[in-house]
Amino acid sequence: MIYSRIAGTGSHLPEKVISNFDLEKMVDTSDEWIRSRTGIERRHVAADGETTVDLAEHAARRALDAAGVRPEDVDFIAFGTTTPDLVFPNCGTLLQRRLGCRGVPAFSVETACAGFMYALSIADKYVRCGEAQRALVVGSETLSRITDWSDRGTAVLFADGAGAVLLEPAAAPGVLSTHLHSDGVYKDLLYCGSGVSSGFADKLAISMAGSEVFKIAVTKLGQAVEETLAANGVDRTALDWLVPHQANIRIIEATARRLDLPMRRVIVTVQEHGNTSAASVPLALDVAVRDGRIKRGELLLLEAFGGGFTWGSALVRY
Repeated sequence: MIYSRIAGTGSHLPEKVISNFDLEKMVDTSDEWIRSRTGIERRHVAADGETTVDLAEHAARRALDAAGVRPEDVDFIAFGTTTPDLVFPNCGTLLQRRLGCRGVPAFSVETACAGFMYALSIADKYVRCGEAQRALVVGSETLSRITDWSDRGTAVLFADGAGAVLLEPAAAPGVLSTHLHSDGVYKDLLYCGSGVSSGFADKLAISMAGSEVFKIAVTKLGQAVEETLAANGVDRTALDWLVPHQANIRIIEATARRLDLPMRRVIVTVQEHGNTSAASVPLALDVAVRDGRIKRGELLLLEAFGGGFTWGSALVRY
């Protein structure tokens, strides 16, 4: 039987940084308020003219380098994003052009912060069925483009970045299972209310009912964690690391408590870059792989929750 495994990881953050102290000058907030409620200390913002695919290319090439794979040998690209460069072609195809792997499947997945989890699940299936040998999975965002910097509730949270992994076939399970969910009933709690069909508003910006999103996110992610462990017959004590969506430290801590997992076994990078949506899970994964915390053979639980609502999880033997 064929499985997929993560052969390499990569990430990238834009050069420009906006600290909490910078935000104090832009909106009615404070460093203490932001830290205590979100855990965020700074966020990275794309420069003028710097796009989602620009960030993704850096992350993708680093993942390929880590895997020892040439860009032209990639034969599948799944790209999670909410902030595409263009209406079309999709970001996967734009990235494909830059990498030079012509003619292979390349597409984008639009499931907000769960975009990477959805893209990973799809790519895993293609590798398992033998239709892909080197599948590139990307999460990349320029959320600063749709952030209302005068809105304290969202300006402190969202930012830009990219992360990527390269999947290859393996004889032993790497990606053990993935689990995806969505519920459009909650649409009005977290959304960006403009689009091609409905029409673009003068001001394109994220709208969020923060406290309601927090409560539902904690519940749904807790259920996803239990579903993932049960599907694999794995006890929570067997987990080496939780690699969560980096949205809010309080949500991360609540998920860890659900697992009875000490925070020293949770990868937390939200303080460095804020909520980078579809980029946050692969970005956090890459940071922990490169700094030596995550090692080969360890068992990881990945999870993310986003607007829609959409959410997903994966159990991975790295």
